[in-house]
Amino acid sequence: MRNGGPADYRADQAHWAGRRKTRRHPTRPAVRSTTDHGGRDPRTVEAVAARTADLFMRTGLPQMMARVLAALLTTDSGSLTSAELVRRLDVSPASVSKAVGYLEGLKIVKRDRDPHRRAERYVVEDDAWFQAVMASARIDAEIAAVSRDSALALDPTTPAGARLETLGHFLDHVSRDLVRSAEHWRRVYFPGR
Repeated sequence: MRNGGPADYRADQAHWAGRRKTRRHPTRPAVRSTTDHGGRDPRTVEAVAARTADLFMRTGLPQMMARVLAALLTTDSGSLTSAELVRRLDVSPASVSKAVGYLEGLKIVKRDRDPHRRAERYVVEDDAWFQAVMASARIDAEIAAVSRDSALALDPTTPAGARLETLGHFLDHVSRDLVRSAEHWRRVYFPGR
């Protein structure tokens, strides 16, 4: 409306008026990570982290959660503070906090208090994947139980009831097999736990 309204709109005037009002901020240079890369070329570490994050995103993990997880996995210590993640990923502290909260819910990341500073460290434990598989198996078992109960409520002889009953039995068997397998391989790879 400021540029002539519907009857007298002039695109060229609107364009120049918009350019005059726009403030141009200089772009800030990318912040380079000060995180130790174990003597490796930082570009190699960043490339591995990017490839890993891309893989996690293809499995359905949101982008920021995938980037935080990849950063933690490609750090020799397996842990970083929020400030280190902010510098390494060039993102806001709020983004890091939200991503860590999400990954904590999946049982992949946990928070540890740094004994030398007030900062918390975000840690990927060696058996994080075991914990994630177990959390997933618990959810699948819950879905199986609700599906079987729903099948009874809808009558298992109806198509919907039969579908839910089959889903319940399938998920029950798969989650039990998954738990047995995860426990076996945890004993193999993490015998001290």
